[in-house]
Amino acid sequence: MINKFWNSLRIGAIAIPLLAGNLIAQTTTTSGAGPGVVDSAHPRVNHVNRREARQQNRIANGVKNGSLNSKQTASLEKREASVQNREQKDMAAHNGHLTKAEQKGINRQQNRISKSIYKDKHK
Repeated sequence: MINKFWNSLRIGAIAIPLLAGNLIAQTTTTSGAGPGVVDSAHPRVNHVNRREARQQNRIANGVKNGSLNSKQTASLEKREASVQNREQKDMAAHNGHLTKAEQKGINRQQNRISKSIYKDKHK
């Protein structure tokens, strides 16, 4: 009888933290989270963010090597900021996600900026 009690206690001591850990892990995911929460694991959000980062690097490299002047840089940065604002508004409307149509519009904007970066760097 005492052995059964101790075995149950040992099993409980192991199982309870495991269960608690699983419950915590399930409640802390951001997928499908409420308004104002960004789901950074969403593939469309990741794609847009990676592209923004690459374009920021291109602009920074242009400034560094002198192929972009301050006026060109300011214009490009302003356009990049408008893309980021659009992304934030779109994500806020869909619980931290982007729809395919929203991503398509953001990509179109980023394509225009990318062409401008190239043209400005190669004048």
